[in-house]
Amino acid sequence: MSDGTSATADSNAANILKLKPGPSPRVLKGHPWVYTNEVAKLLPAEFNGQVVELRDARGRMLGSGIYNGRSQIIWRRLSRDRVELDLAFLESQLAAAIARRKPDTARRLVWAEADGLPGLVVDQFGDVLVVQILTAGMDAVQPQIAQALQKLLKPADIVFRNDAPSRKLEGLEQSVFTHSGERAGATWFNLDGIEYFVDLQAGHKTGFYLDQREQHQHVASYAKGRRVLDGCCHQGGFALHCAKAGASAVLAVDISEECIQAARLNAGKNQLAIDFEAKNLFDWFTDNREAQFDLIVLDPPSFARNKKSLKGALRGYKELNLRAMRMLSPGGILATYSCSQHVTSQLFNDVLCEAAADARREAIVLAETGQPADHPVLLTMPESHYLKGAILELR
Repeated sequence: MSDGTSATADSNAANILKLKPGPSPRVLKGHPWVYTNEVAKLLPAEFNGQVVELRDARGRMLGSGIYNGRSQIIWRRLSRDRVELDLAFLESQLAAAIARRKPDTARRLVWAEADGLPGLVVDQFGDVLVVQILTAGMDAVQPQIAQALQKLLKPADIVFRNDAPSRKLEGLEQSVFTHSGERAGATWFNLDGIEYFVDLQAGHKTGFYLDQREQHQHVASYAKGRRVLDGCCHQGGFALHCAKAGASAVLAVDISEECIQAARLNAGKNQLAIDFEAKNLFDWFTDNREAQFDLIVLDPPSFARNKKSLKGALRGYKELNLRAMRMLSPGGILATYSCSQHVTSQLFNDVLCEAAADARREAIVLAETGQPADHPVLLTMPESHYLKGAILELR
């Protein structure tokens, strides 16, 4: 790292981004992002998607990162040192990310900033890789990403799911294609003893939610002989595992008819008896106030897409959990989760406490849950800790 004197001497270089004087931004405490209102001035548009150095207000180097003046997040750190986003760097970072994961038939191989590759997500399903590129810098080196992954893993194909809405915030177009040029056909995929019909090219995000695999099995360990409600079931992961574990009855609810059809198909393939209903879960609770269950799973989509929606999200989480607690039999189990990055573990815990108080139920914490090891949390980046949950016994 350069000292203050030499840094100041070249602080006017075209490819250097400088923080403005004033209150310390989070990047000085290790956060990997810089926002437009934190820099002295923008760089020319020609630097969008390129690697530039970041300097503090005194000219001291803070690292190398991807710049994009079209985004509110103007700089995303690649390294605290000087680096180039080239094939050698990509191979090194990808190899390190892969080495941190345990071998598995399906796993997340790269989790963006947590693996030092901002805006790059890679999931593995057997011998096929699914890649999401979310930043302009990574988009510019898509061929090198494919080359590095081929060298390291020799996949049968790579599916590029560049259709996330957040790409628009980076000024990027949306597209879905494969490295081979051939369509990646939908197929049955065995995951933890359950057969799922997975469409890697058209399914949601990368085709399957890998972050709840451990919880599917954990919750199922409580299911034998119990009446189970799987709220917001998506492809039916919780419902399928609970039915397989010997639940006396399983009902899966989801607002999406498409998800219900997929979950029903999975249940049929696995010869598991599950009832399904396509309905908004809040409405379902309203229409079935007298129903009673012994195990309820709440795994809704994110309620807080941004900080402005946080207050409403907390109300929604409280209401959902309150209704579930009222519907549980004595000794019943509530497995409840939030995937909203703006809802911290403490906020989620507070919501559960309020819901239990309003339901006039004692709630015993059997487990506090989070992200699996292949979705690592970057300590200095709270946004990377998006998934949290709890398994409660209601008395």
